[in-house]
Amino acid sequence: MKNSPVGNSIDWQALADRALDGDRITQCEGEAILASADHDLLDLLAAAYRVRHCYFGNRVHLNFLISAKSGHCSEDCGYCSQSKISTADIPKHHLLEAEQILEGARMAAERKARTYCIVLSGRGPNQAAMDQIAEIVPQIKARYALNVCASLGLLTLEQARCLKACGVDRVNHNLNTSERFYPRICTTHTYQDRLATLRAVRGAGLEICSGGIIGMGEEPADVVELALRVGELEVDAVPINFLLPIAGTPLEGRGGLNPRYCLKVLALFRLANPKCELRVAAGREVHLGPLQPLSLYAANSIFVGDYLTTAGQAPDEDYRMIDALGFEAVTDALS
Repeated sequence: MKNSPVGNSIDWQALADRALDGDRITQCEGEAILASADHDLLDLLAAAYRVRHCYFGNRVHLNFLISAKSGHCSEDCGYCSQSKISTADIPKHHLLEAEQILEGARMAAERKARTYCIVLSGRGPNQAAMDQIAEIVPQIKARYALNVCASLGLLTLEQARCLKACGVDRVNHNLNTSERFYPRICTTHTYQDRLATLRAVRGAGLEICSGGIIGMGEEPADVVELALRVGELEVDAVPINFLLPIAGTPLEGRGGLNPRYCLKVLALFRLANPKCELRVAAGREVHLGPLQPLSLYAANSIFVGDYLTTAGQAPDEDYRMIDALGFEAVTDALS
């Protein structure tokens, strides 16, 4: 194992070497990344980029999301505008009709996305929702040849197997934060419940998409613990969201993020999870601002379009950003 810490400093390229050799970074090294001086940021990103480039070149995977069921959620997740304790003014609707979900798939293909993410609010899907997903996914694949990622809440192994059978490629179920901090943001289900869903997804032979939300009041150690945990689980995709403190939620008004810290978080997740599809997700437009392009030196995936209840930037701006970097949007499926 190559040495990386030198006194109070870190040799970022040595960390990149280790990541490429298959060694895992430690909790201490992860915390050092997040605490690193701003003047080290470009060197840190250069190390993260070496790892990113090894596995993904300069390709950027585009994802398109549809909120197929919004609001009406029984859970009390403090960050979420759709939770039962939220008073946020958001669109609320039950499961969309099949044609509406197919129209979303058409828009995904039109916007050059290769993965279509179907998201349902709520604790978990009922049988009617499972039946509709099972009916619609084969049509999406036949018409548009998209990868399909389903985010449906807590799942049993039987439900995960049904998703696999109908053609779903990947399931998103975020751990969101560390096990230590989790009770501070949700009490209606546990961290262990989320881990059980991820085990069911893996047991069914589906790819796993699981990441987190940065800026909820957690400590840097919690961020590192999350980065290492998703590595232990060998997840296939890691979305990193930066908290949008939506009015009407318990986290309304919370701040404290700056773009340099956000970039350090992305570098941490890349060095801790070298082979994963790392997605810079909700909040990138607000918290990274003019530094957004730098995020793609660590991440290799973005959403093109809007998020669940908040707006993203115009797709044309995403395309221009990718082009200005000399990168290219993926034009074939990753999976």
